[in-house]
Amino acid sequence: MSVGELGCTYASLILQDDGIPITAEKIAALLKAANVAAESYWPSLFAKLAEKRNIEDLITNVGAGGGGAAVTVAAPSAGGGGAAAPAAAAVEEKKEEPKEESDDDMGFSLFD
Repeated sequence: MSVGELGCTYASLILQDDGIPITAEKIAALLKAANVAAESYWPSLFAKLAEKRNIEDLITNVGAGGGGAAVTVAAPSAGGGGAAAPAAAAVEEKKEEPKEESDDDMGFSLFD
């Protein structure tokens, strides 16, 4: 990612955060104020993106790649209120620590 592209990204986020319409002129003004050199086509490309896509949706969906399974916990029944606490504790205990990957897991090592 070039400095100009990164600068336009931050300028777009600043404008979105302040509720200001994202235009090429406003992006260019922010880049100039921040002393960031960018190719002249970057601000207009980012402004066109902002016209077609909602920046707020892009921000909130950054980590949404799908594939994650939702964990559901059954609601406690009316008669067995005491059984729900152990079930909730069992769910918390099942949290798996992230396993560190080694070079062997990827099919190669440093000394192959």
